[in-house]
Amino acid sequence: MLGMMLTTKEAREVEYMLKREMEEILLDLSDPRIDQVVKNVMDEKYEILYGLYKRFGTPRDQMKYALAKNNSKIK
Repeated sequence: MLGMMLTTKEAREVEYMLKREMEEILLDLSDPRIDQVVKNVMDEKYEILYGLYKRFGTPRDQMKYALAKNNSKIK
């Protein structure tokens, strides 16, 4: 286990970067041109990023990304 101390500004920046990366993955998961094998790897990456995001984001934002992730798998 690793620990890290961040200022409020740094924590907001990490949260922003995680959101951007998760949104990019969700967009790519809905792209029919991307091979399913690649999408599976992207899904694994999303799980890792979402686990990190849960430590920074508000419960409301967490639900937004959890629901968006589940919806993307259905397509």
